[in-house]
Amino acid sequence: MKILLIGGGGREHAMAAAIVRSPRCEKLYCAPGNAGIAEIAECVPIGVMDFDTQIAFAKEQGIDFVVCSQDDPLCAGLVNAHEAAGLRVFGTQAEAAVIEGSKSFAKNLMKKYGIPTAAYEIFSDPGKAAEYLRERASFPVVLKADGLALGKGVLICGDLEEALSGVREIMEDRRFGDAGRELVVEEFMTGREVSVLAFVDGRNIKLMSSAQDHKRAGDGDTGPNTGGMGTFSPSPFYTEEIDRQCRERIYQKTVDAMAAEGRPFRGVLYFGLMMTQDGPKVVEYNTRFGDPEAQVVLPRMKTDILDVMDAVIDGRLDSVDLEFEDNAAVCVVLASGGYPGAYEKGREIRGLGSFRNQEGCFCFHAGTCFDKDGRVVTDGGRVLGITATGRTLREARENSYRAAEQVSFDGKYMRHDIGRALDEI
Repeated sequence: MKILLIGGGGREHAMAAAIVRSPRCEKLYCAPGNAGIAEIAECVPIGVMDFDTQIAFAKEQGIDFVVCSQDDPLCAGLVNAHEAAGLRVFGTQAEAAVIEGSKSFAKNLMKKYGIPTAAYEIFSDPGKAAEYLRERASFPVVLKADGLALGKGVLICGDLEEALSGVREIMEDRRFGDAGRELVVEEFMTGREVSVLAFVDGRNIKLMSSAQDHKRAGDGDTGPNTGGMGTFSPSPFYTEEIDRQCRERIYQKTVDAMAAEGRPFRGVLYFGLMMTQDGPKVVEYNTRFGDPEAQVVLPRMKTDILDVMDAVIDGRLDSVDLEFEDNAAVCVVLASGGYPGAYEKGREIRGLGSFRNQEGCFCFHAGTCFDKDGRVVTDGGRVLGITATGRTLREARENSYRAAEQVSFDGKYMRHDIGRALDEI
């Protein structure tokens, strides 16, 4: 098959690597791609939101299969547009992608269908939100911009002053743009967070291996939220008992709820879970592979990804045997100094050649491009995801950090405690 992958981040690089492993992949294009993806696919300068140009390109090139797993284009209707043009496309239609595109929709869905989540209130008026915080809230409290905010639209506020400042940032200053038109004020849950990705075909669900993300910018889970500074898979904290409870109370109930609402979910559904004293609860849903969760889950997947995607589109996921390697993976993100705030671009990246021919070691490009001299340079806040596998999580972590030291660029920043929670086991 000739395949067009939409996107250009670390998640898409991990997806591209999985796709080209398939014997069914004759040619892979990526729009727009990045410097790393360019090593295994032909990158074309088409933006992720430019549906008309994507469709024209797909028809000109005789593309057999389009793949998208990025929130903005999915919520804006990429799948709907490509399907209307007669293309075969893997991803979630806009009417189902709302489960990520609107946190208030997701919270109301969970409340209606009895899916465990944190208590919450929704506000469209900043004055009413402030009044609620002054009179009824207990602290700490979580503030969430309703819409898409690149994984950063969540503030954890320790006291009233912080919370009122957060309301101003989200709803009045519009720090996260239009995502702040509505605000979800949520109970602060305590426990360990785990991510579980799943393929869904509208009725059936197949779970991928669990993973655990690290959102805060600094060691010891300090500093502001980011898009993710590293992750590991599988999570030893996701036990057989937790899995049983989630299957019983969360996974299939969510898929059935979306179908009952007339919004059948097809694609990848991401469950962000909190292991609370009262059992697992949903923190958030995403309508896509997580980033950087994809970078540790997909390298461990044994089943041909194109076979699974085909089954999702055709509604026959129940016939697929989804298998993963009996190993572990750890990803350490190398970021530009200053991220998630201001940072510089265009810094030359050195040491990338050391990853060629390294078994069980992957350098996934997230924010890179070529400069006018053809050198690979930084082009984003999260620059690279250094993933390594191992027989155990500890071995994978050692391998990942050893590999991360082989790459350098001015301003390189990374956390040094990805997977440190494993030491508690």
